[in-house]
Amino acid sequence: MTELLSGLSEMQIMVRDTARRIANERLAPLAERLDLGEGREGMLANLKLLAENGFMGLAVTSDYGGSEAGTVAFALAIEELGYACAATAVTTSVTNMVAEVIQTVGSPEQRQRYLPQLTSGACSAGAFCLTEAGAGSDPAGLRTKARRDGNHFVLDGEKLYITSAEYAGVFVVWAVTDPNAPKGKGVSCFLVEAGTPGLVIGKAEHKTGQAGSSTNPVTFDQCRVPASAMMGKENDGFRVAVAELAGGRIGVAALALGIARAAMDKAKAYLLEREQFGKKLAEFQGLQWMVADREVDLAASRLLILDAARLKEAKLPFAKAASIAKLFSSEAAGRATDTAVQMFGGAGYLRSSPVERHARDARITRIYEGTSEIQRLIIARETLREMA
Repeated sequence: MTELLSGLSEMQIMVRDTARRIANERLAPLAERLDLGEGREGMLANLKLLAENGFMGLAVTSDYGGSEAGTVAFALAIEELGYACAATAVTTSVTNMVAEVIQTVGSPEQRQRYLPQLTSGACSAGAFCLTEAGAGSDPAGLRTKARRDGNHFVLDGEKLYITSAEYAGVFVVWAVTDPNAPKGKGVSCFLVEAGTPGLVIGKAEHKTGQAGSSTNPVTFDQCRVPASAMMGKENDGFRVAVAELAGGRIGVAALALGIARAAMDKAKAYLLEREQFGKKLAEFQGLQWMVADREVDLAASRLLILDAARLKEAKLPFAKAASIAKLFSSEAAGRATDTAVQMFGGAGYLRSSPVERHARDARITRIYEGTSEIQRLIIARETLREMA
């Protein structure tokens, strides 16, 4: 009853609880193996299970196999998955982004062709191909090109740091279609299927954290796609990318919160068990204050995330709220995981520590989907715009 009174619907609570059960039963036991670069088959099986339970199309309509649960349910689910396995959670979050952009700007034929593949798990994942060597924090700096050739487009260029590329079934790709247009104005968006000639998946990167999720360079070498592969209007893709990145920030914020919760839960259990100077660590005021500060961080993160999610779900302006949630939650996750390592002492610095992986997993949340510095620019810009 308390949860219902707090504003969560029965559907949202059901999604959260189902995510928690799957995370505890299936994701958590595999998380350490994935962190060591093992268990790829287990990862694919888990992604299939999540799809079968509706987690790969949380904001997708039932017409295409989605669960229609909405953005709030999406945020709650990603938090629970991130609590158990950040690598699986990030793949789930990105696949939901891909499904949402197809539903939002795809043609009826594109939606019918690709959405059921994503929501059912026929495609293990979707890939979001935006970042390049010269287009990270500045996505308008794209150099990948798509030139028209009759009834086709030919894509050439290289994307970097593409989550799930090696097992994605469909790629959403941004490329310059009008090189003479002002920066960011001549960009279009394409759907490219895995296995298309000229689509080359590079070797997976070796990462500090979230090692269980594949992150690959993706090269387009004379990659020929039909003109019908374009999503939305020609030269209107940059606007689409910016909108989808804002939505993705809610997922990153929720993932960061899940990691932070996991680290602090382990640290609190350790304080209640470990003794020094003849008493439990939990009895030391200095450590109690650290727990209190992190508890405030976690509570604030959740409220900011739900605020952004509810705005998006209500189709109200949410970009500023998403940036606030992403900035605060990712930096709070850094504080929480660092605190957890500190509470474990020397044992927290060992690879065998239950919190060491969380510290590595949390670090990237301050970088992808827009660095903390970019979030501050967005928040300041939107705040001053509102005042003007």
